[in-house]
Amino acid sequence: MSRKAGTEKTLMDQLVPAERYSPYRFFSAEEWAKFRADTPLTLTEDEVRRLRSLNDPIDLEEVRRIYLSLSRLLSAHVEASQLLYRQRQIFFDSDHAVKTPFIIGIAGSVAVGKSTTARVLKELLARWPSSPKVDLVTTDGFLYPNAVLLQEGLMERKGFPESYDVGAILRFLSGIKAGLPNMRAPLYSHLTYDVRPGEFVTIDRPDILIFEGINVLQSRDLPKDGKAVPFVSDFFDFSIYIDAPEELIHHWYVDRFMRLRETAFRDPNSFFHRYSQFSEDEAKAIAEELWSNINLKNLRENILPTRPRADLILRKGANHLVQEVALRKI
Repeated sequence: MSRKAGTEKTLMDQLVPAERYSPYRFFSAEEWAKFRADTPLTLTEDEVRRLRSLNDPIDLEEVRRIYLSLSRLLSAHVEASQLLYRQRQIFFDSDHAVKTPFIIGIAGSVAVGKSTTARVLKELLARWPSSPKVDLVTTDGFLYPNAVLLQEGLMERKGFPESYDVGAILRFLSGIKAGLPNMRAPLYSHLTYDVRPGEFVTIDRPDILIFEGINVLQSRDLPKDGKAVPFVSDFFDFSIYIDAPEELIHHWYVDRFMRLRETAFRDPNSFFHRYSQFSEDEAKAIAEELWSNINLKNLRENILPTRPRADLILRKGANHLVQEVALRKI
């Protein structure tokens, strides 16, 4: 047997439940729902409708099935982190150690439901009995402005790793982890499809920070000289990847585009306003082109390869609801 053939035989898909050496434990949605125990449901149907994104059918039943158990799991992780913080104070014989926020990273493709998951979790976590301060920041604001992307020839690769100001992301997360007050994150407008000049959200020492974006689990090339190269995910205490089959994400993306054509794109200030004037067939052709030439490439090249780096994977089915949960073993 050739060395290549032997190597191929030893390759394994760690995200297959039957794989003996997978680092994950796998649960159906029904099995996962049982782990909620006595976790209270603190959201109303109206609040869930407000929190969910366009085309996302999440409802109270989905919150019960998936997100209450997840909230309970995260509670355990945060408590363990706080215990470690107190133990370090004892170790250093100090009462002045800086308490750092617990950071949760949420990754996944466009149109897969990251924003809904992030917003629902934010509300659930903030309603724990301890009333922690929970903030949510997305990576959209850290994109380079359109003017810069145009100048650098990157407009057609918007959303790819090179279109983000990674240095600004690392400085922001470094400040958050250092316990610095009043850290500023830039804001983004989905209406104008651009960073909002001079506008920021101030994050002041939260107990929990949710950091959401398509490439937050992205790794980088390592230097040959051994110097430190921080990854964005180095700052995460827990990471979540929202997953779905490629063909479903494709369908959701095109369907969302067509619905936006009838709603947000009709605003004259929208970057995509011109598409609202196209016929349905023309608009759908544009959506298919955007998917094939930009979003699908980004998914295959940059987003999907980061999936095995997540602590927890929520796998969705055709109804846009979670069907399976994969949790990394510890």
